[in-house]
Amino acid sequence: MFSKICTIKWMSIGIWKINMVQNQQIEKRPRGRPQLRCDDDTKGLIIEAANTQFHENGYAAASIATIAQEAGVSTKTLYRLFPTKADLFACIISDRISRFLLALDPPMLANADLREGLERMLMAYGMLTLSEDTVTIMRLVIGESDRFPEIATSFYEQAILRTNALMEDWLRRQVERGLIALEDPHLACGMLRGMMAMEPQRAAILRQEPPPKIEAIQARARMCADLFLKGCAL
Repeated sequence: MFSKICTIKWMSIGIWKINMVQNQQIEKRPRGRPQLRCDDDTKGLIIEAANTQFHENGYAAASIATIAQEAGVSTKTLYRLFPTKADLFACIISDRISRFLLALDPPMLANADLREGLERMLMAYGMLTLSEDTVTIMRLVIGESDRFPEIATSFYEQAILRTNALMEDWLRRQVERGLIALEDPHLACGMLRGMMAMEPQRAAILRQEPPPKIEAIQARARMCADLFLKGCAL
Protein backbone atom coordinates (compact mmCIF):
# COMPACT_ATOMS: atom_id res chain seq x y z
CA MET A 1 0.00 0.00 0.00
CA PHE A 2 2.80 2.37 0.98
CA SER A 3 4.64 1.48 -2.23
CA LYS A 4 1.55 2.26 -4.29
CA ILE A 5 1.14 5.63 -2.56
CA CYS A 6 4.81 6.49 -3.25
CA THR A 7 4.43 5.51 -6.88
CA ILE A 8 1.38 7.74 -7.27
CA LYS A 9 3.22 10.57 -5.50
CA TRP A 10 6.27 10.34 -7.79
CA MET A 11 4.01 10.11 -10.84
CA SER A 12 2.26 13.30 -9.68
CA ILE A 13 5.60 15.05 -9.23
CA GLY A 14 6.70 13.89 -12.69
CA ILE A 15 3.52 15.15 -14.31
CA TRP A 16 3.91 18.47 -12.45
CA LYS A 17 7.48 18.87 -13.78
CA ILE A 18 6.38 18.05 -17.32
CA ASN A 19 3.61 20.62 -17.06
CA MET A 20 6.10 23.21 -15.75
CA VAL A 21 8.47 22.60 -18.69
CA GLN A 22 5.61 22.78 -21.18
CA ASN A 23 4.34 26.01 -19.63
CA GLN A 24 7.82 27.55 -19.82
CA GLN A 25 8.11 26.54 -23.47
CA ILE A 26 4.71 28.05 -24.20
CA GLU A 27 5.72 31.28 -22.45
CA LYS A 28 8.88 31.52 -24.57
CA ARG A 29 6.95 31.24 -27.81
CA PRO A 30 5.99 34.57 -29.40
CA ARG A 31 2.28 35.19 -29.12
CA GLY A 32 0.13 35.53 -32.21
CA ARG A 33 0.87 34.33 -35.73
CA PRO A 34 4.52 34.52 -36.91
CA GLN A 35 5.25 37.62 -38.96
CA LEU A 36 5.65 36.98 -42.68
CA ARG A 37 8.10 38.98 -44.76
CA CYS A 38 6.56 40.59 -47.84
CA ASP A 39 7.84 39.71 -51.30
CA ASP A 40 9.37 43.14 -51.82
CA ASP A 41 11.51 42.80 -48.69
CA THR A 42 12.49 39.28 -49.67
CA LYS A 43 13.43 40.46 -53.15
CA GLY A 44 15.63 43.13 -51.63
CA LEU A 45 17.53 40.56 -49.58
CA ILE A 46 17.95 38.29 -52.59
CA ILE A 47 19.15 41.14 -54.81
CA GLU A 48 21.73 42.16 -52.20
CA ALA A 49 23.01 38.59 -51.86
CA ALA A 50 23.06 38.08 -55.64
CA ASN A 51 24.94 41.32 -56.19
CA THR A 52 27.66 40.10 -53.84
CA GLN A 53 27.82 36.71 -55.58
CA PHE A 54 28.05 38.25 -59.05
CA HIS A 55 30.76 40.64 -57.90
CA GLU A 56 32.82 37.95 -56.21
CA ASN A 57 32.35 35.01 -58.60
CA GLY A 58 31.04 36.35 -61.89
CA TYR A 59 27.78 35.45 -63.59
CA ALA A 60 28.45 31.85 -64.61
CA ALA A 61 29.92 30.77 -61.28
CA ALA A 62 27.37 32.54 -59.09
CA SER A 63 25.51 29.89 -57.10
CA ILE A 64 21.73 30.17 -56.79
CA ALA A 65 21.84 27.93 -53.72
CA THR A 66 24.42 30.20 -52.07
CA ILE A 67 22.44 33.30 -52.96
CA ALA A 68 19.33 31.79 -51.36
CA GLN A 69 21.29 30.78 -48.27
CA GLU A 70 22.86 34.22 -47.87
CA ALA A 71 19.44 35.86 -48.31
CA GLY A 72 17.93 33.53 -45.72
CA VAL A 73 15.34 32.05 -48.09
CA SER A 74 14.74 28.69 -49.72
CA THR A 75 15.70 28.07 -53.33
CA LYS A 76 12.00 27.45 -53.95
CA THR A 77 11.19 30.97 -52.79
CA LEU A 78 14.04 32.42 -54.85
CA TYR A 79 12.86 30.70 -58.02
CA ARG A 80 9.30 31.81 -57.36
CA LEU A 81 10.43 35.44 -57.30
CA PHE A 82 13.18 35.12 -59.93
CA PRO A 83 12.52 32.17 -62.29
CA THR A 84 15.98 32.38 -63.90
CA LYS A 85 19.42 33.72 -63.08
CA ALA A 86 18.98 36.14 -65.99
CA ASP A 87 15.84 37.54 -64.32
CA LEU A 88 17.81 38.07 -61.13
CA PHE A 89 20.62 39.85 -62.97
CA ALA A 90 18.14 42.09 -64.81
CA CYS A 91 16.49 43.02 -61.52
CA ILE A 92 19.85 44.01 -60.03
CA ILE A 93 20.42 46.40 -62.93
CA SER A 94 16.87 47.74 -62.68
CA ASP A 95 17.32 48.32 -58.95
CA ARG A 96 20.48 50.32 -59.64
CA ILE A 97 18.66 52.52 -62.14
CA SER A 98 15.85 53.09 -59.64
CA ARG A 99 18.45 54.47 -57.23
CA PHE A 100 19.67 56.75 -60.03
CA LEU A 101 16.12 58.06 -60.39
CA LEU A 102 15.94 58.81 -56.68
CA ALA A 103 19.25 60.67 -56.83
CA LEU A 104 18.12 62.53 -59.93
CA ASP A 105 14.86 63.68 -58.27
CA PRO A 106 12.88 64.43 -61.50
CA PRO A 107 10.38 66.87 -59.87
CA MET A 108 13.20 69.03 -58.53
CA LEU A 109 15.09 68.72 -61.80
CA ALA A 110 12.04 69.95 -63.73
CA ASN A 111 11.94 73.15 -61.66
CA ALA A 112 15.68 73.84 -61.64
CA ASP A 113 17.26 76.47 -63.88
CA LEU A 114 19.27 75.35 -66.90
CA ARG A 115 22.77 75.14 -65.41
CA GLU A 116 21.66 73.80 -62.05
CA GLY A 117 19.53 71.13 -63.71
CA LEU A 118 22.28 70.08 -66.09
CA GLU A 119 24.90 69.82 -63.36
CA ARG A 120 22.51 67.89 -61.13
CA MET A 121 21.71 65.46 -63.94
CA LEU A 122 25.38 64.94 -64.82
CA MET A 123 26.32 64.50 -61.17
CA ALA A 124 23.69 61.78 -60.68
CA TYR A 125 24.78 60.09 -63.91
CA GLY A 126 28.42 60.22 -62.85
CA MET A 127 27.66 58.75 -59.43
CA LEU A 128 25.85 55.90 -61.17
CA THR A 129 28.26 55.09 -63.97
CA LEU A 130 31.56 55.73 -62.16
CA SER A 131 30.79 53.79 -58.98
CA GLU A 132 32.82 50.71 -58.08
CA ASP A 133 29.66 48.57 -58.32
CA THR A 134 28.86 49.69 -61.86
CA VAL A 135 32.47 49.29 -63.00
CA THR A 136 32.48 45.72 -61.64
CA ILE A 137 29.16 44.91 -63.33
CA MET A 138 30.46 46.27 -66.64
CA ARG A 139 33.57 44.09 -66.39
CA LEU A 140 31.26 41.12 -65.82
CA VAL A 141 29.04 42.00 -68.80
CA ILE A 142 32.01 42.52 -71.12
CA GLY A 143 33.74 39.35 -69.95
CA GLU A 144 30.74 36.97 -70.05
CA SER A 145 28.35 38.37 -72.66
CA ASP A 146 29.67 36.05 -75.40
CA ARG A 147 28.52 33.03 -73.37
CA PHE A 148 25.48 34.75 -71.87
CA PRO A 149 24.15 37.35 -74.33
CA GLU A 150 21.09 37.84 -72.12
CA ILE A 151 23.14 39.79 -69.56
CA ALA A 152 24.34 42.20 -72.27
CA THR A 153 20.73 42.67 -73.38
CA SER A 154 19.60 43.31 -69.80
CA PHE A 155 22.35 45.84 -69.20
CA TYR A 156 21.71 47.64 -72.48
CA GLU A 157 17.93 47.82 -72.03
CA GLN A 158 17.76 48.43 -68.28
CA ALA A 159 20.79 50.70 -67.85
CA ILE A 160 21.86 52.36 -71.09
CA LEU A 161 18.50 52.90 -72.80
CA ARG A 162 16.64 53.95 -69.64
CA THR A 163 19.24 56.49 -68.48
CA ASN A 164 19.60 57.85 -72.01
CA ALA A 165 15.80 58.26 -72.32
CA LEU A 166 15.61 60.21 -69.06
CA MET A 167 18.47 62.53 -69.95
CA GLU A 168 17.27 63.00 -73.53
CA ASP A 169 13.80 63.89 -72.31
CA TRP A 170 15.28 66.61 -70.09
CA LEU A 171 17.26 68.04 -73.01
CA ARG A 172 14.15 68.10 -75.21
CA ARG A 173 12.30 70.02 -72.52
CA GLN A 174 15.02 72.65 -72.47
CA VAL A 175 14.76 72.95 -76.24
CA GLU A 176 10.99 73.40 -75.92
CA ARG A 177 11.55 76.10 -73.30
CA GLY A 178 13.79 77.94 -75.75
CA LEU A 179 16.85 77.71 -73.49
CA ILE A 180 19.10 75.64 -75.77
CA ALA A 181 19.28 74.83 -79.48
CA LEU A 182 19.88 71.22 -80.52
CA GLU A 183 19.29 69.78 -83.96
CA ASP A 184 19.31 66.22 -82.62
CA PRO A 185 18.71 65.87 -78.85
CA HIS A 186 19.21 62.10 -79.03
CA LEU A 187 22.66 62.44 -80.59
CA ALA A 188 23.57 65.31 -78.28
CA CYS A 189 22.56 63.26 -75.25
CA GLY A 190 24.91 60.46 -76.25
CA MET A 191 27.76 62.94 -76.64
CA LEU A 192 27.01 64.50 -73.26
CA ARG A 193 26.96 61.11 -71.54
CA GLY A 194 30.23 60.13 -73.19
CA MET A 195 31.90 63.39 -72.17
CA MET A 196 30.83 62.84 -68.57
CA ALA A 197 31.70 59.19 -68.07
CA MET A 198 33.55 57.44 -70.89
CA GLU A 199 37.21 58.21 -70.13
CA PRO A 200 37.23 57.71 -66.34
CA GLN A 201 34.94 54.68 -66.64
CA ARG A 202 37.12 53.03 -69.27
CA ALA A 203 40.25 53.62 -67.16
CA ALA A 204 38.53 52.05 -64.15
CA ILE A 205 37.22 49.04 -66.12
CA LEU A 206 40.74 48.35 -67.39
CA ARG A 207 42.11 48.79 -63.84
CA GLN A 208 44.39 51.62 -64.90
CA GLU A 209 42.78 54.15 -62.56
CA PRO A 210 40.49 53.77 -59.54
CA PRO A 211 36.92 55.01 -59.90
CA PRO A 212 36.87 58.76 -59.22
CA LYS A 213 35.83 60.11 -55.85
CA ILE A 214 32.72 62.24 -55.38
CA GLU A 215 34.71 65.50 -55.52
CA ALA A 216 36.21 64.57 -58.89
CA ILE A 217 32.79 63.57 -60.25
CA GLN A 218 31.33 66.87 -59.11
CA ALA A 219 34.15 68.85 -60.73
CA ARG A 220 33.75 66.89 -63.97
CA ALA A 221 29.99 67.52 -63.97
CA ARG A 222 30.59 71.28 -63.69
CA MET A 223 33.15 71.24 -66.50
CA CYS A 224 30.96 69.14 -68.79
CA ALA A 225 27.98 71.41 -68.15
CA ASP A 226 30.09 74.46 -68.97
CA LEU A 227 31.42 73.00 -72.22
CA PHE A 228 27.99 71.79 -73.29
CA LEU A 229 26.22 75.08 -72.58
CA LYS A 230 28.84 77.10 -74.37
CA GLY A 231 28.17 74.96 -77.42
CA CYS A 232 24.38 75.15 -77.52
CA ALA A 233 23.11 77.93 -75.25
CA LEU A 234 21.16 80.74 -76.96
